[in-house]
Amino acid sequence: AAAVLCVQSQSLHLSSTTVDRRSVLKVAAAGGAAVASSLGGAGSVANAATTQRGIANRLDAANLIIPPTSMGSELNGIDNTYYPLWLAGEWDVTQTLVAADTPLGLKYVGGPAGSEQIAAESMKEQRRQIGVPVQLRLRWVKTKFGVAEDRLFNARQRLNSFAGKSVVASVEYSNVGGSNRAGVLAMGGTEDDPLQTTVVRFKGPAAQKTFLVAHGEEYVGESGNRFACFELLRSIFALTNQNTAPPVTTDTETIWEFEHINDDNIKARLRIASYLNAQSDLLYFDARNRAVSFADYNLDLKRVVIEQE
Repeated sequence: AAAVLCVQSQSLHLSSTTVDRRSVLKVAAAGGAAVASSLGGAGSVANAATTQRGIANRLDAANLIIPPTSMGSELNGIDNTYYPLWLAGEWDVTQTLVAADTPLGLKYVGGPAGSEQIAAESMKEQRRQIGVPVQLRLRWVKTKFGVAEDRLFNARQRLNSFAGKSVVASVEYSNVGGSNRAGVLAMGGTEDDPLQTTVVRFKGPAAQKTFLVAHGEEYVGESGNRFACFELLRSIFALTNQNTAPPVTTDTETIWEFEHINDDNIKARLRIASYLNAQSDLLYFDARNRAVSFADYNLDLKRVVIEQE
């Protein structure tokens, strides 16, 4: 699964009859797919595990262990990652890959069978993207519970931008126990407030459902101008035609650090760490829950001024 999660800006091969699953998941990973605690604040097992040395330190770590599942509340239905107020709004983003690595060796990123040939080709293609900027827009929105990522808008932007063309037919939220529309409304939220889980349908016979498995957040320093967070995302990608190929399940951690420069400019770092999955990868037990690939990005965010009519 790690091979299909290598981040590239190549086009998705989606048509009415065929889908290149590896290309789809390569591009999907570039978004992190999307990137804390529940309303009551920090305190989950995952948060404790990642903040012992700081979430931001995971951006430079030579090796990473997959975070444990968050203990989000199943009672209030509003669990999500919440961001600083200064991130609210819409942003023109330049995202540039600056490094790509395979800390456990190539065989761990060779797809479900651990093919080193596939891994070598995949990493060669990925490293060709180093230094190549990708332009996109991202959005975070204010809610009663805090500032949340607009996952519908951002998923479409990331997938289309990294593919280099329009490949997304639709994106919608899906209700889960810890994050659902009924819970949001019951707590005084709105129909438009972001949820955790998304379903993407591509312009071809394919769909992908992404779940938020673990998440955490912290401020870095005392100024309030630096913020770090992580999300562990589990994605299930499946063909939707008569093809009998089984779904592909992937686990990806997105690690962010945002620096507030001024009201109109933010700089950020993003690491996408890929892990093997027991359902998809023969080398899952050999990896011992360690990250098998890293893709590191720098991002420049410039606020979009929305003119009021």
